[in-house]
Amino acid sequence: MQTFLLLAASNIFMTVAWYWHLKGGMNKPLFSVILISWAIAFVEYCLAVPANRIGFASGWSAGQLKVVQEAIALVVFGIFMVAVLGEPLHWRHFAAFACIMGAVGFLFIGK
Repeated sequence: MQTFLLLAASNIFMTVAWYWHLKGGMNKPLFSVILISWAIAFVEYCLAVPANRIGFASGWSAGQLKVVQEAIALVVFGIFMVAVLGEPLHWRHFAAFACIMGAVGFLFIGK
């Protein structure tokens, strides 16, 4: 559970680091946006690295850690896309998420 929560928190920071400037920040100089995004991403790394170490030490494989991170990233980005960027969700977003969740299932079968 600790791995999952740390990965979720890290994905929130990474989504903000990558996409915050698309809403109201397009007029900022690119170099400034990059520096701000790096500062936000530093927090993401401070959460993601321990999440992966804890998960790996608990018996998760690197593949399991990655595919869970991707599933979390899709959920976090979907929420960000709708709540912050104001973009609608379509059936293809849900289909893509179902495919990723299938990948999660395949990597955890028999574990």
